[in-house]
Amino acid sequence: MASKTLGSDTPRDRAKKVLGATDAKRIAISSFLVFHILAITCWCLPIDSALISLCKKRVRPYAVWSGLFQSWDMFSPIPKSANTYIEATIVYKDGSRITWTFPRMERLSLAERCFKERYRKFTENLPRDENDALLPDVARHIARLNSIPSHPARTIILIQEWSFIVPRADGSYVPEPWNQHVLYGYGVKPEDLR
Repeated sequence: MASKTLGSDTPRDRAKKVLGATDAKRIAISSFLVFHILAITCWCLPIDSALISLCKKRVRPYAVWSGLFQSWDMFSPIPKSANTYIEATIVYKDGSRITWTFPRMERLSLAERCFKERYRKFTENLPRDENDALLPDVARHIARLNSIPSHPARTIILIQEWSFIVPRADGSYVPEPWNQHVLYGYGVKPEDLR
């Protein structure tokens, strides 16, 4: 029997290694797909059961982090009762001001909506108390987007705008006046603009 030397695998040995790697890849890809299909299905089911609640609790950190979460309160059981959006008042070092708004779906084309839908989800969830830690980062991000060295932002004021959706007796809806709430004020530091 011939002795084997290092690096002199037989064709059969090489085929086993390739097939083994292919099997490992298939298992990894299949696991990834099965996890996501189950997680998204569980997250989106409008059924209130202990098993679904447990599943949602387990996958929530990943779903929120990855942007795969979905809130069905737009449809049921109680639809959203207000139109909302978030804008920022930017005060520059020279005292001038502008208003900057996150992309709003009703102002975008269909193609733009497909790519910017995440902003609607983001602005709906940003005002929640558990997301207060995000507000300074959002303000810094807006400052960086709207500053140039000769015209730096000095202050960012995040404002939530909302208008309640009120149904009439005949089933139509009456537009209510818009209201404002200051979410956060941030004094921009020079290092924030780097």
